[in-house]
Amino acid sequence: MAKQTLEFQAETKRLLDLVVNSIYTNKEIFLRELISNASDALDKLHFESLTNQDILEGNDTYEIYVLPDPESKTITISDNGIGMSQDEVIANIGTIAKSGTKAFLEKIKETSGDATEELIGQFGVGFYSAFIVADKVTLITRRAGEKAASKWESDGAGEFTIEECEKESRGTTITLKLKDAFTGSDGDEKNFTDVNTIERLIKKYSDYIRYPIKMNFEVEKKDDDDKDAEPIKTIEVRTVNSMMPLWTRNKNEITPEEYNEFFKHQFHEWEPPLEIMHSKAEGTLEYTALLCIPKKAAYDLYYSTYEPGLQLYSRHVFIMDKCKDFLPDHLRFVKGLVDSPDLPLNISRELLQQSREMKKIGQTLEKNILKQLSKMLANDRDKYEEFWAEYGKALKIGIYNDIYSVSGVGDKLKDLLIFKTSKDKKFSTLAEYFGRMKADQTKIYYAVGKDEAAIEKLPQMELLRDRDIEVLYMLDPVDEFAVSTLRQYEGKEFQSITREDFELEDDESKAAKEKTEAIAKDNETLLKDVKEALNGKVDDVRLTSRLKSGAVCLATGSFGPSLSMEKVFDAMNNPMFKAIKILELNPNHAIFERLKVLDEHKDSDEFKTFCELLYAQALLIEGVMPDDPAALAGKIAELMSR
Repeated sequence: MAKQTLEFQAETKRLLDLVVNSIYTNKEIFLRELISNASDALDKLHFESLTNQDILEGNDTYEIYVLPDPESKTITISDNGIGMSQDEVIANIGTIAKSGTKAFLEKIKETSGDATEELIGQFGVGFYSAFIVADKVTLITRRAGEKAASKWESDGAGEFTIEECEKESRGTTITLKLKDAFTGSDGDEKNFTDVNTIERLIKKYSDYIRYPIKMNFEVEKKDDDDKDAEPIKTIEVRTVNSMMPLWTRNKNEITPEEYNEFFKHQFHEWEPPLEIMHSKAEGTLEYTALLCIPKKAAYDLYYSTYEPGLQLYSRHVFIMDKCKDFLPDHLRFVKGLVDSPDLPLNISRELLQQSREMKKIGQTLEKNILKQLSKMLANDRDKYEEFWAEYGKALKIGIYNDIYSVSGVGDKLKDLLIFKTSKDKKFSTLAEYFGRMKADQTKIYYAVGKDEAAIEKLPQMELLRDRDIEVLYMLDPVDEFAVSTLRQYEGKEFQSITREDFELEDDESKAAKEKTEAIAKDNETLLKDVKEALNGKVDDVRLTSRLKSGAVCLATGSFGPSLSMEKVFDAMNNPMFKAIKILELNPNHAIFERLKVLDEHKDSDEFKTFCELLYAQALLIEGVMPDDPAALAGKIAELMSR
């Protein structure tokens, strides 16, 4: 096939510019990225070979080779892994189809400064780091089991060439033509053609890769028979990395720096993990687990595109990536690996799902992770709140998804929930809220809103502030779904302050309710007329004793979706779940007296406009935009002009 010249996609061009000119501050990181890619290619080959030995082409050794060359000013990283077909080369490097470049660029717009560097690892675009140090990158690759090889070449300026070529062995070879600044000519930069420099970087970043990373070293040897002869220079091939899996060592002998570097390499992270969990089990079931909670959530963690799962090893041999059968979905954010000699090397995914050993390991891991989170919550609140900002949604979704209490997820997770409250605007656990409840308080009150300020302005909050009753703030759309699934905590039911059944049970509230019911009885016709004027927009119109200075509010039925839930369903294009809307009027407000006067001419446009404005006001208080904002503005202007 003749050589083709193709253009990078526009997003990829932008990414190349960002990588080379602004993202990476640590230039040497390119080596870690390319070695990590080589290790991944070997993992994929090993995995495929479990069911297809022919793919090994008679060579069952796995290795990575790094060759710095001062004369040609190049460094070459090669592997005999799975390799790529020509279509895969174009898809993985030339376009955004596999690299996640577009999502990366969208995310980077929100980030600035040093924080941008950590994003690279989340999006799998580390290959482009080669252009930080290279004027030109040449990639030659042949997919295992195929005959045709491909040569890809680019200077990173916007185009790349690709052509068919010859390659005897499977795998990928990447050669970087280094910029002068990285060849020792500039004292301010590292010399990446120096063998000792590269050896040090491999030990620093890639020592725990389980495949041998080999290099050529020039050594001098003397002729034992002729002691006067000049030493002979020869090339000796050495394995640079230790290849001793970190998880096999005693955790008391592993430094935090070693853990951090391992997770950065193994899982393509750019920051040290927020939490590390290293455990070993012996006895009837033996395994080692090395898990971490990344500092930042993956950009697609809460999307269907995200693939959760732990790496699976058996006797230190890689078996499977993204094994989903260990941890429940509410712990999808945990990364790590499990190594167990009790699992066969050629186990299939179907057998894994039926494996008693897998289930037992998974149950223990879940228990240990939740225990660790409980310790963090109790002993390091700031750290837990940092965790909560990234992963709290996963726990809440886990509770909601177990709505029928099939596996008791709510009981496992309820004491890990934290919410800001009206007490001091700080986070509180449900246990802490429960401990502060008034002696006669029978329910746990909560309110839903887009932020704290919106909740504070809810007219129902005024009454609760006067009674010094604490309210949980539900600021995440999933919050209300989670507590609705829990239903109660320590025997105290959750109560939304915008539901129709929200009532305080003190004597003052009971007296106010009786008075309001008497007024409502005398104004049954008025309430009926308001409902008719709103022409099906509300399910009912009532008077309420729960408002003080506010004129109106919108409540929802005791059962079914709330207004906030309805908004979530609408966003999901599911219009079937609608809230029961109840317009509540304050009989002690001057507007109610005006409404009674207007009701004497209930068929007038003025009465209908007045009712519609009250309804629109109630919607806006709840953070819901009226169906026709322009018409609403016109009615307000008309009313103001009178």
